[in-house]
Amino acid sequence: MLHWSLGQRIRSLRLERGFSQKALCAAAGVSPRFLVQVENGEANPSLARLAALTGPLGVSLSQLFQGLGPNVQRKLALVGMRGAGKSTVGPRLADRMGCRFIVLDREVERLAGMSVAEVFEFHGAERYRALASEALLAVLSSPGLAVLEVGGSLVTEEALYARLRESCRVVWLRASPKEHLRRVREQGDLRPMRGRADALGELRDILAAREPLYGLAEATLDTEILGVEGTVEALLA
Repeated sequence: MLHWSLGQRIRSLRLERGFSQKALCAAAGVSPRFLVQVENGEANPSLARLAALTGPLGVSLSQLFQGLGPNVQRKLALVGMRGAGKSTVGPRLADRMGCRFIVLDREVERLAGMSVAEVFEFHGAERYRALASEALLAVLSSPGLAVLEVGGSLVTEEALYARLRESCRVVWLRASPKEHLRRVREQGDLRPMRGRADALGELRDILAAREPLYGLAEATLDTEILGVEGTVEALLA
């Protein structure tokens, strides 16, 4: 497990720094085969060989290993589309665990000084991604357990999602497309339906496109089948 977590951390750092595998190998003086094995958790590298990677990645050896190991408490992150049940299940789970419930988008809004909708309207998706990255890294570096609700589209950001999976226990909350849409409508959010002749069909397409990414989570729970309390109990288990 340590080798896999270390490999995920190296991979996420590489992506955050904008390195391809080939470029990082050239900068660190290691072979492509070695880097592939390390990132896949298949190698048992010496500290000297890992130290070669830390310079280009801009971290120390201690930072590379910080928070890894079997006795470290890891935050739990809930991913999934709007209407999956994250904002309902998350607070109840955090209460049962006796820890904080953190909504990543609220942290983005705190950094931006405006709503997420305003960030997109006035600054665009690139600015949102930068703020989300800053907010996520701050949350992950904070001490202690926490339940983290993550926006549905974060899984499409390769580096951020890799860092999330490396640092947290990630669970995908899901439901049928029809149930997703019903819950969003009941919450009073009509944006998914506004101006769309086939909102349900579009939602099915988005879910189908993201399923391979959501499927990278450690576990998947169907909130439509389990219900709120059943989902909380399954997460605790």
